[in-house]
Amino acid sequence: MNNLKTFGLITICVIAAACQPQEVGKQGSEIEYLHMPGNEGSGAPFSSAVRVDNILYLAGVIGVVPGTLQVPESGIEEEARLAMEEIKATLEAFGSSMDRVVKCTVFLADESDRGAFNAIYMSYFDNLPARSGVTVKGLALGARAEVECIAVVN
Repeated sequence: MNNLKTFGLITICVIAAACQPQEVGKQGSEIEYLHMPGNEGSGAPFSSAVRVDNILYLAGVIGVVPGTLQVPESGIEEEARLAMEEIKATLEAFGSSMDRVVKCTVFLADESDRGAFNAIYMSYFDNLPARSGVTVKGLALGARAEVECIAVVN
């Protein structure tokens, strides 16, 4: 019986020690806030990406006409293509690539765009990453689609 009581006390001590907060910076992850070249002083309320160790978290991307903040009027296919090209460029700028994407989240303003969006989206991957998709009431700049991704850094 004494062994059982001692074992219980040791277990509690081990659990309590494991739950102690670690000193930040000694064993914590390295976090780096990244901005695409030329966007450093844009005033946007977010980073283009955040790297934690070897994982890269991309901010949501909408497809805009290059050099503008205008969503193309030509439809969801062009908007999806522009968004995926921006994701590809962002990944490459920060040491990753489309074949290193492990998870995406897709936001669509209109559920009827899903098929057309998927056709463009799927053409950018040899191996499809895990994905979630939701239909939302509205997106920035009146966009029809927004995509965010998580990738492994080479």
